[in-house]
Amino acid sequence: MAGHPGKKPHLKNFIIDVDGVLNTGQFLYSAKGKEFKIFGPDDSDGLSLLKHKMTIHMVSGDKRGFEITKKRVVDDMHFPLDLVSTFDRVAWIKAKYNLEESVYIGDGIYDVLVFREVAYSIAPANAFYLAKKEADFVTNSRGGEGAVAEACIHLLDKFFAPYDIFKLASATGSGAWTKHVKKT
Repeated sequence: MAGHPGKKPHLKNFIIDVDGVLNTGQFLYSAKGKEFKIFGPDDSDGLSLLKHKMTIHMVSGDKRGFEITKKRVVDDMHFPLDLVSTFDRVAWIKAKYNLEESVYIGDGIYDVLVFREVAYSIAPANAFYLAKKEADFVTNSRGGEGAVAEACIHLLDKFFAPYDIFKLASATGSGAWTKHVKKT
């Protein structure tokens, strides 16, 4: 962890690199060009657990596929998104947030530049090996396959109140699915 060794940071911001983290990082091309990206189903649920505790902001460096990312992140999930080159991310975070209060999840070669500056860093299981080596936490899940959801639960457990699905289910009311939840 960057900052003060041995001291638990007070985390307020979760910055998510979209491509390779929130989606698989694969770009599907046709004769028309880049048309599709693959996003997983669980990450939105994980973010819903964390959004009341942290400011969540997403970044992408993919100019050609930015409209695809915007459709998923801004229009469907309702999170802020900015187009920011990997090389500009530390300066971008500094301008918007306090680095010592920020978590960053990334997967690429250059994301280690950000990892070394923020309070806490996370990499998905399929991140570039240098990113995994430098990260404070590496998920078991791959990007686009639940890595963000896993990171959210990890952050809840490590820095906030531990995540408990059974308490959450009983607190949400009488939805049909709560009838099947084992009471603790």
